[in-house]
Amino acid sequence: MARRRGNPDRPEPAAGDEDARDALPTGRYRRAASLGRLAAGAAVREGATRVTNLGRTDAERSERMSRQQFQTAEQIVDVLGTMKGAAMKVGQVLSFMDVGLVPPEHRDEFQAKLARLRDMAPTVAFRDMRKVMEADMGQPLSAVFADVEEEPIGAASIGQVYRARLREKPRGWRTDVAAVKVQYPGIDAAVRADLQNMGLILRLAKTVVPGMDVQSVGREITERTIEELDYELEASNQRRMARLHRDHPFVLVPGVSTELSGRRVIVTEFVDGQPFDAWTTKSQEERDRLAEIVFRFYYGGVWRDGQFSADPHPGNSILLPDGRVAFLDYGLFHQISREMVENQAQAIRLCMARDGEALLRHMEAIDWVPPSAGFTPDDALALAEQLVWFAIEDEDSRLAPEDVARMIFQVGDPRSPYWAKTRRATVPAEYMMSLRLAGMAIAVCAQLDARLNYHRIVREWLMGDPPASELGRQEAAWLARRGR
Repeated sequence: MARRRGNPDRPEPAAGDEDARDALPTGRYRRAASLGRLAAGAAVREGATRVTNLGRTDAERSERMSRQQFQTAEQIVDVLGTMKGAAMKVGQVLSFMDVGLVPPEHRDEFQAKLARLRDMAPTVAFRDMRKVMEADMGQPLSAVFADVEEEPIGAASIGQVYRARLREKPRGWRTDVAAVKVQYPGIDAAVRADLQNMGLILRLAKTVVPGMDVQSVGREITERTIEELDYELEASNQRRMARLHRDHPFVLVPGVSTELSGRRVIVTEFVDGQPFDAWTTKSQEERDRLAEIVFRFYYGGVWRDGQFSADPHPGNSILLPDGRVAFLDYGLFHQISREMVENQAQAIRLCMARDGEALLRHMEAIDWVPPSAGFTPDDALALAEQLVWFAIEDEDSRLAPEDVARMIFQVGDPRSPYWAKTRRATVPAEYMMSLRLAGMAIAVCAQLDARLNYHRIVREWLMGDPPASELGRQEAAWLARRGR
């Protein structure tokens, strides 16, 4: 992408006609119109599928239903990809979990569609983004930056990122170059309009993932999305993670400037390196190492600190020249109590020990399944295995996206043989973020076609076993130096 440098105080040209794609519809009813038309079309197709399935064989019915799911998923991508705000955020979340959105026979075709969705983040003119920056900072850009590149270096669902050079290097930073993330003008109103339409959005998603708990997912998305609008909160989250990972041997959390960050602008240390797409072309050994770093950072954060970045999207990871990985974006962040950490850890320990009787008693005690559900010890093991299936056996696992697709299908699709069991579970909402994190982190490792012994890594955290890998030994030495 070509970049244009400019004097931060250079007068802006008069506003002219803008591309239609830059218009930001903020009204609830206007934004609901596209979703409503899509929902109506999905309902018509679903009804038609049920009618035309009469008299068909099981195989014919299954094939027609899978095709209908695929068509609905395609249209969801089309509509969400043209919107900004919460609808676009939902689309991005669904895009990362692409492995479970459609039946396996349509997966390759659908991935091509999702690749376009990930590039659909719109571009807003710099003159409009400049107004947001100066209003949030309360001063002209020239008072803060020696230079600002007017072409964004990145775009997301609610904002754009620019590279700028600070007049003074912040304490603790390695450079005076900053990444400046700025919210789109009017995005707050657009997001809140989307959230009012959340039920409609999730009804669409439910036609693709029938097992979705619309109410709990809706609450979770609403709470987390509102948090993501507050860049001051994100700055606090990133500062906390940078402190927790200070001097880490293979993880870097870029510094953040508290003084320059506000509700709509966040200024962080700029890092340069190889994006995730470049990782996939590396050797098996290198891919294994990178996957282990991703797994240890995201999944390990749950067990070690009880606070973690809950958005392990590949775009949030950059490989630095010194071999470390920088992790970005802390808008989606979660903290859980030590009690909740231990509850999850104990469930996994009992599952690994194959102690179904004790596991069932534990899951009832922590309200994961109600006693009235009639679970058996085998049912409890079957449910728990869906959460840690990748770490059950003490062996190298080479996961593929299809493996993650199978997990999502088994847990959330009525056609799954596990559906009768999982639909009776009542895993409390406060546990869902860490469970979702685990699935997404594993999906990243699967995209790298990594070969790892997840069992041994998990045992370090839950059983206190000595590390079995070089990265594990490096991290253990770092923790010892930190007295943790």
